Amino acid sequence: MSSSSIQTVLITGANRGIGKGIVTVYLSKSDVTVIAAVRDLESISTKALSSLPRAKNSSLITVKIDSSLEQDAIAAVRKLESEHSINKIDVVIANAGTSASLGPVASITAEQLLENVTVNSLGRPLFLFQATLPLLQKSTQPKFVVLGSQAGSIGAMEKAPAPMAAYGSSKAMAHYFVRKIHFEHNDIISFAVEPGFAQSDSGNSIAQMFGMKEAAVPIADSANFVVSQIHYPVISLHFRAASASGKKASRGNPLAGTWTKMD
Repeated sequence: MSSSSIQTVLITGANRGIGKGIVTVYLSKSDVTVIAAVRDLESISTKALSSLPRAKNSSLITVKIDSSLEQDAIAAVRKLESEHSINKIDVVIANAGTSASLGPVASITAEQLLENVTVNSLGRPLFLFQATLPLLQKSTQPKFVVLGSQAGSIGAMEKAPAPMAAYGSSKAMAHYFVRKIHFEHNDIISFAVEPGFAQSDSGNSIAQMFGMKEAAVPIADSANFVVSQIHYPVISLHFRAASASGKKASRGNPLAGTWTKMD
């Protein structure tokens, strides 16, 4: 099978939570090269990815990308080109993130804010997009997808009452970047997907703050929803917002989903 007929997908934060769930979904599809980007190539969770079932002509590559380090994504792309003969990337999914330092505006420090911004706003999507752009532009239908959050909404802030000032503001910046990519790159389908209140480590921690045992959405459901949104048929729509916890965004309205809005 020619390399052009193989779909290549890169996912950050790929060895746990929603990221691992997304890797699992793509490996279950035929003719997909899955690039699992992780912070630690030697961790048990990373090595466990190699045991995930794979469909026909699907394969797994692991690379190191620490979203807090500006040069990591650049180095990973160089390695993909030189060691794995990757000459295009069809889909980039910016999943890796942090929800460190929960707290209200009155108590967050500059250090706590910068920790969230470095990973959630700069590492993804800025550093990742800049590093992968040349390979995205070699795809016939490139997509750059950021996992967003209602916590980063200004227009729907009342729906995310948790004290997450540092996290929420960093996600709002990420939403801005992916929206801006939509306007600056007509050749790239760029949008954010809100994966729902998923049962990840961070999701469950937030749920427990409110007396819940765990978050509402199983990881598998969240991952399947994200992938379905990425490959949902659209025509000349370069930004789409949706939520696994609620209704799909309108295909006709690229601003559907108030968590992306300013008002």
